[in-house]
Amino acid sequence: MDNELKVRAISSPWWSGVEFQIRCGEATADRIVLTKREPDVCTEPTFRLSRESSQLLMDDLWASGIRPTEGTGSAGSLAATQRHLEDMRTLVFKK
Repeated sequence: MDNELKVRAISSPWWSGVEFQIRCGEATADRIVLTKREPDVCTEPTFRLSRESSQLLMDDLWASGIRPTEGTGSAGSLAATQRHLEDMRTLVFKK
């Protein structure tokens, strides 16, 4: 039995969002309850994920259509490269 914390995500087009489930072995998390605190109170993280579980969550989000907004990483780099290539074609083949 795998007792590592996992967060899974799946696209929910019926309400234009993403649904999440938190699991650890056979246990699942209930809804997250927020507690109001004073601004200067230091708290522990809500949960921690291993790199493997974080990658699984990232893959789920990607499969759900979620992309980085800042345009960095492989998708952003590819878009920049494509624009540069088009600029070079325009300069070289301009009549």
